[in-house]
Amino acid sequence: MEFATISLSFSNRLAVLTLNRPEARNAITAQMKMELASALDAIEANAECRALIVTGAGEKAFCAGADIKERSGTDPSAAEFVTRQRATIELFSRFSDLPMPTIAALNGVAVGGGAEIALACDFRIAADTARIGLTEINLGVIPAGGGTQRLVRLVGLARAKRMILTGEIVQAAEGQRFGLVDEVAPAAELMERAKAFADILAGKAPMAVQIAKSVLNNGAESSLDAGLELELQGAAILFASEDRKEGMRAFLEKRVPQFSGR
Repeated sequence: MEFATISLSFSNRLAVLTLNRPEARNAITAQMKMELASALDAIEANAECRALIVTGAGEKAFCAGADIKERSGTDPSAAEFVTRQRATIELFSRFSDLPMPTIAALNGVAVGGGAEIALACDFRIAADTARIGLTEINLGVIPAGGGTQRLVRLVGLARAKRMILTGEIVQAAEGQRFGLVDEVAPAAELMERAKAFADILAGKAPMAVQIAKSVLNNGAESSLDAGLELELQGAAILFASEDRKEGMRAFLEKRVPQFSGR
């Protein structure tokens, strides 16, 4: 599948999606959004894919957010803006909603919409040179691709207010200290580390991973009782699966399980 603003590859149960406009710090355009939607369709349709890494081309940026040159040339009405931005929220939410785990490999600066894509992923592994921020306040607006809601759920209200109201950009190591980043790696080792982690995830029972991700995502937004019911229903589905039987057999036989996803 050929794209102009992104690239997508599949190998060894792993998909790598690269934002590929290094000359513009991988800024998001309308065309990139359309291509991202097509790429996510292809990832979701690939039955062999068990983990996704999202990264940026070049060494400077994961993604610098919306392409301001393109955006400044438009003047939508309020209704048009809401329609357009709702589509962006739905697009970014797909990184969270995919059945397989998603890892943002932050190779450089991730701000605005770039940070929002990273926040929508399940995990964030950052190069030691990476920086992350929601800087929309400096343009007289607020994050509108899910940033206000995902950030507060990840790092807490006080830290989210500080980042969003000041537009501060934090270094990867600082972000790791308060939970924004899961792991920091030397820049030269970033993709190696991201792929090693993705391989661990890909080696687990795919049905169990998918159901666990769904239960965690939906339970976090529910009452405890509702979350416990989600957990029970998910466990019941897995109890009848071939993967559960294979996992038990492999444990007793002291071998690595061969999960089929059934």
